[in-house]
Amino acid sequence: MLSPSRFPRRPLAAAIALTLALPTVAIAADKSIEERLAELEARVAASERRASQAEQRADQAEAALERQQSSPQLVQGDNTSQTVGVEEDLSAPGIPSQVRDETGDDEEQGLSMSVYARSGLLIGSDRKSAPGGPSLTPAGPSGGYVGRLGNEPDTYVETVFDYNQRYDNGSHALYRVMLADGVTTSNDWTADESDLNIRQAFVEFSDLPGFTGAFENASIWGGKRFDRDNFNIEWIDSDVVFLAGTGAGIYDISVTDGWDTSVSLYGRSFSDYPVVTREQPGLEGSTDNLILTANNRFGPWQWMVNGMSANDNDERDNDPRAGIAGDNVAENGFQTMLAYHGDSFFGLGEGTFKAALLYGHGLGGEVKNIGADGNLTDDANTARLAIFGTTYLSPNWRIAPALLAQTSRDRYADGDRYDWVTLNARLANELSENFEMQYEASYQWMDLDPAGYAYEDGDGDTQVFESVNGGYTRLTIAPTFKPQVGGFWQRPEIRVFATWSDWDEDLNSFSNDDALGSDGFTGSEWTFGTQMEVWF
Repeated sequence: MLSPSRFPRRPLAAAIALTLALPTVAIAADKSIEERLAELEARVAASERRASQAEQRADQAEAALERQQSSPQLVQGDNTSQTVGVEEDLSAPGIPSQVRDETGDDEEQGLSMSVYARSGLLIGSDRKSAPGGPSLTPAGPSGGYVGRLGNEPDTYVETVFDYNQRYDNGSHALYRVMLADGVTTSNDWTADESDLNIRQAFVEFSDLPGFTGAFENASIWGGKRFDRDNFNIEWIDSDVVFLAGTGAGIYDISVTDGWDTSVSLYGRSFSDYPVVTREQPGLEGSTDNLILTANNRFGPWQWMVNGMSANDNDERDNDPRAGIAGDNVAENGFQTMLAYHGDSFFGLGEGTFKAALLYGHGLGGEVKNIGADGNLTDDANTARLAIFGTTYLSPNWRIAPALLAQTSRDRYADGDRYDWVTLNARLANELSENFEMQYEASYQWMDLDPAGYAYEDGDGDTQVFESVNGGYTRLTIAPTFKPQVGGFWQRPEIRVFATWSDWDEDLNSFSNDDALGSDGFTGSEWTFGTQMEVWF
């Protein structure tokens, strides 16, 4: 029977339903009272459901706007040019999360697009292309990045296409595909050097009416994607944490009123590697690393836990000089992160800040790019600290300081040590509606002892690393033009810059394969250039 209690809550819906029902009642007078009331009740329920869905969409749009205004974040971004037994790191280098994530909101049905791109020249005092990149220093391959302003010689483009669809029952579906390419040449035709790649291809369902209780606000996804809760330090183009791969998961399970959790399973493939055994020397092997992640949110707090397993990875020979594969290569591991996402500048004033402490063991010893490094030892231990924020010092001056530090033991060889600390600050003075001066200072201290570790590069050559200890300094000044100034997240912009960098001579001996110590690049270097950067 029809429940009268529904009408006081939805008077408009009830009135509409009654109006629509009258012709039907007149035409079908031969129907029983029970049948007519059942039909009327169904129409009222449908009207209520549509009204509820409209309210939910309005609430979600309002919440998205509040997030965008109060705490704009950046998605993680790395583009590593060096490798020490680790996959090349090409995580998303700098699209604001409100651009990437909010494209899936209900307001944007149909096809939409978002973009990140940068392109520029980096020229040395000899008027030739100069080495560059946030991972330039010996600490770079283990995650030790420096400031990116005036330090990027590449052209990198990524484009995200979203298709959003809302169904009659209120369900929402998002399909996303992301294309990316990066080259360092300044030529117009770069097909031979292109790294064009599909970095994401997944579908996500939300607002499912069949999900109730703790799953009422949950969404499910499947495919190849970046984890939704990755985040980075934009000014040194380094992820705090980056999880990506192919798999499936469920976001936003409401365990309690103040506790949401997300659970996902990702798979990553380790490329072919040499397997050296007494019985069958020189075999080629491969394996898949499975990552089970639980990401918990308690208000501004985030607690992430990852467990991983790569079957038979311990057969890997991660040191070509060893001759016989040892038992020290990891087959399992775990990683965890505790982070705080603040809505002020460290409680001192308006702005934003984030702080995170990470720890990993075994395969989790690569704490930033989770599950991406198959050369880690069973005994690998790594801890990482990230602190950064943004604020205005005055109406026309803004600052973004950052600290990133990491310590690692037994990473690739028994007794090795990789310790480094990066201090970075981006400062900007808004001089007019279309012009500002940007400044950046970056310093990195490192103490690296590879303990004789070597690896085989893509050309089949064995690279050996030396112990080094010292500091790297970088200073940049960059006059910047843009359609409208205002905040660190305002793009597009065009910069011209001059950069001076210097480092301790000891760092030149770390490797014969990196930029430091190469001919004409041994310290006290000037570089100049121009760069554009855009996102929308």
